[in-house]
Amino acid sequence: MTSGVDETTRPATITPAIAADGPALTTLGLMTVLIGVFLPMTDFFIVNVALPTIDRDLHAPAGMLQLVVAGYAIAYALLLVVGGRLGDAVGRKRLFLAGMAAFTVTSLACGIAPGIDALVAARALQGLASAMMLPQVLSTIQATTSGPARARALGSYGATGGIAVVAGQLLGGLLVSANIGGTSWRPIFLVNVPVGIAGLILAARLVPDTRSDDPAPVDRRGTLLLGWATLALLIPLTEGRSLGWPLWTIALLITAPLAAIAFVRAERAMEERGGVPLVPISLLRVPSMRRGLLLAVPFFTGFGGFMFVIALTLQDGSGVSALDAGVILVPMALGFLAASLSTARLLPRFGRHVLTAGALIQSAGLLAIIAELATSWPHPGALWMAPGMLALGIGQGLIMSPLFGAVLSEVPRRKAGVGSGVLATTQQGALALGVATLGSLYLTIAVPGAAGPDGAARVILGILVLNALGVGVMSRSLPTLGRTP
Repeated sequence: MTSGVDETTRPATITPAIAADGPALTTLGLMTVLIGVFLPMTDFFIVNVALPTIDRDLHAPAGMLQLVVAGYAIAYALLLVVGGRLGDAVGRKRLFLAGMAAFTVTSLACGIAPGIDALVAARALQGLASAMMLPQVLSTIQATTSGPARARALGSYGATGGIAVVAGQLLGGLLVSANIGGTSWRPIFLVNVPVGIAGLILAARLVPDTRSDDPAPVDRRGTLLLGWATLALLIPLTEGRSLGWPLWTIALLITAPLAAIAFVRAERAMEERGGVPLVPISLLRVPSMRRGLLLAVPFFTGFGGFMFVIALTLQDGSGVSALDAGVILVPMALGFLAASLSTARLLPRFGRHVLTAGALIQSAGLLAIIAELATSWPHPGALWMAPGMLALGIGQGLIMSPLFGAVLSEVPRRKAGVGSGVLATTQQGALALGVATLGSLYLTIAVPGAAGPDGAARVILGILVLNALGVGVMSRSLPTLGRTP
């Protein structure tokens, strides 16, 4: 369901592994590597709940506040595939430990950041650390387990994601509202430090070391061009409005499509030469990949925009506490978890209709939230918001989990790993795009004299209703997803 939420990185197959330390992954070892999933995912939801408090404490310009979320997602998206390839080459345990150490240090840097500029920079480095750490989790599970043990490990991986969503909402609200020692929002990052240290100690002893016997090289040129295209698009969209669209933002936007064209040409040329590009262009000719990514972009863009907007609406607009805002969002997280767990039973019977139903349920949830904001503003309550939030979470869960399988269903097995990486990169990039576009629109019309926070929220939620309906229509073009007659 988020930044991390990284069902998307699950490879259907991996290259043969060399177990340097010998033993298979134990139960304690599995619990240890899952810390590498729990921390970044929890951090995403904690940060969203804390955004208004960070804004008030650091007097952050609106564009910089957006970058607290988007900067993490951009760095993660750009370096995810690179992190996976480095793990294959130098050892997954080594990269996991390096990523965990970097995540711990950057969490500390976030927690003691003296200003918004330092916080944004530390958050981008956190995204880099996550890109080193997270790809190693599923690669390690795949390389050190088999049969029922692998199925249980992957189930635990999915459950960890669901637990992280709920924990992030509640823990974020609790830590911010507690204002421990007058530290305001800072404990949401500092809490990662002792957990990260414990994870490092346990991983050094309990996680087997594996690596690929045929690792793919890092595509430096492709990574640089994709990075330029992404930053040239998202930085102006995030900062341009608050700065009054200076000339450099317009110039940077103009270079974005040029960098994108250069990226496609470079990737196609490398693939034709028999190399291993960051994004094999041939993958986009696979119908499930092409159609699935076209659906993934609006879905994750909408989710990123919603999480940013709802946090500001509830706390800055209606004045509820961070804890109350977290409580309001809990039904969404629970609905997402329950729906995600149900898709394994629903897909064999209903196939892609599960995603279509999820889009309709999501739309209904958004309409219920719009109606509640219209009738109860400025005092929306957790009880009355719960039905809409629950329906929204159920709809999201019915879409997200099957979407991963749909995208990869027709991808050749030898390219399944890189296909997963492309999907994960798309996911994180779309989350950042949602914050940049929908967040900027909200901040533009939420000011006094315009629509105000409640009116701006209803506009954004209305756009998201149309977005969800569009996702539902697009879901009709996906593969059958294992439906049985």
